[in-house]
Amino acid sequence: MEILRTENLSKTYGEGDIRVEALKNASFSIEKGEFISIVGPSGSGKSTLLNLIGALDNPTSGRVFLENRDIFSMKEEELAVFRRRSIGFVFQAYNLIPELNVEENMVLPLLLDYKKPDRDYIDELLNILGLAERRHHLPSQLSGGQQQRAAIGRALASKPAIILADEPTGNLDSRNSREVIDLMKLSVEKYRQTLIMITHNENYASHADRIFGVEDGIVNELGGSKK
Repeated sequence: MEILRTENLSKTYGEGDIRVEALKNASFSIEKGEFISIVGPSGSGKSTLLNLIGALDNPTSGRVFLENRDIFSMKEEELAVFRRRSIGFVFQAYNLIPELNVEENMVLPLLLDYKKPDRDYIDELLNILGLAERRHHLPSQLSGGQQQRAAIGRALASKPAIILADEPTGNLDSRNSREVIDLMKLSVEKYRQTLIMITHNENYASHADRIFGVEDGIVNELGGSKK
């Protein structure tokens, strides 16, 4: 079942001599439960693509459909609510709130949406993420790997339609990076989560069902993984 579709998605910055086409007519479709890796050199348009899919930026032209909804046809307030409910984000910098403990960070998106957290599900996530004994720890009391696991838990807590991960292992050592990739892959398999992940690491990209390459703003499918 299709969960995401882009149609001629483009983003241009500046005009005249300083005009930069960051993304050029990207059109593709992603099925529910797929794990997609996006690879490409720095400045190729990878993050621009992810920001447009996540409605963190507006396209110059083109459309994005998530769960059959044209996200850029929504008014700003409606889009903010839809983004909070339907899209989970995992960033390289973790972006945890320092004054909140692990569990509080995880359930915050639900509380902002006036929803009661599913305690059994949150407990399950904490166990799977290896954070059950750290649930009351502040981010400053965690290692980098534990902070990123907490960020993954926050993204999964609201059971979004899709998770967007921008270099989620960028600040981690190799052991923690492998653990994070394994956890993200597990989220796809266990919860039938849909995941789109930017990575510079070809080995981590190979864990995905399909790999997209971005270069000079052009998106091409490079094929499936060698699993």
